[in-house]
Amino acid sequence: MQVSERRIVVLGCGGTIAGRAASASDNLGYRAGELGVEELIAHVPVPEGSTLAAEQVANIDSKDLGLAQWCALSQRCAHWLAQTEVAGIVITHGTDTLEETAFFLHAVLAPVKPVVLTGAMRPATSAAADGPQNIADALSVAASPLAQGVCVVLAGTVHGAIEVQKVHSYRADAFGSGDAGPLAYVEEGRLRVLRAWPQGPALRSAGSLPDPDAWPRVEIVMSHAGAGSALVRALVKDGVAGIVVAATGNGTVHEALEGALLAAQEQGVAVRRASRCAQGRVLPQPGDRLPGADGLSPVKARIALMLELMQ
Repeated sequence: MQVSERRIVVLGCGGTIAGRAASASDNLGYRAGELGVEELIAHVPVPEGSTLAAEQVANIDSKDLGLAQWCALSQRCAHWLAQTEVAGIVITHGTDTLEETAFFLHAVLAPVKPVVLTGAMRPATSAAADGPQNIADALSVAASPLAQGVCVVLAGTVHGAIEVQKVHSYRADAFGSGDAGPLAYVEEGRLRVLRAWPQGPALRSAGSLPDPDAWPRVEIVMSHAGAGSALVRALVKDGVAGIVVAATGNGTVHEALEGALLAAQEQGVAVRRASRCAQGRVLPQPGDRLPGADGLSPVKARIALMLELMQ
């Protein structure tokens, strides 16, 4: 009996992995989003028993990513995940906001099939480009029966969408999973699983997302020594729907900033406290007046609050 091949769909979004510089020695002065996804996968080995399909969803520097790109990407993911012959999806993406896109897709798709985001810290023209190996590893994860749900693969490490953070500005091994640790490692095309893949219901269906112009506006402010109230007051006056505060330590907030946030909350603005620390979470205490962010980083808490306010 002939066994049908698994189909892996590669969705291109741009980023450094698709970047081009004038010199192979230049890893900084490049333009992101120059190469198409077809070029990126042209010479990457395909996992045995798999075939590839490619689609360009966007081709931008991920620092410029917006709600419109998130909506389009989630809808294309939902389309391909519904195809029975598709075993998984790989998304090539810039690293600057990769953790945000991963969490967003986790929140609106909650897929059983693997959706694997990858990127690169060096442009495609670099003498030591890391993109091809990252794509090869991502394809291996997408083809593996051990993988499920949304994850991030870089430098041979598989990170969960909830925990993954960019923790270094330059080195190739730039991502971490905090105190939760990685999900798995990719070793010569094989997946070595370390812990259970996170699963959970979607906070909002990708197909029911409103037009990006109708999304509730949620902003992030940071608590620090000498923090004041002016920024929060300006945001409230400007009609913000929610505010996430990147608090110090275990969710502590400068008294002036806290006063402004409490006043905003009384005026109907949704407020959440996340920690600006790279590891750990805000532990709740009796009498907390500002709700915590359920262990999410500030940027992910912003996404969760936007989706919550859509309900």
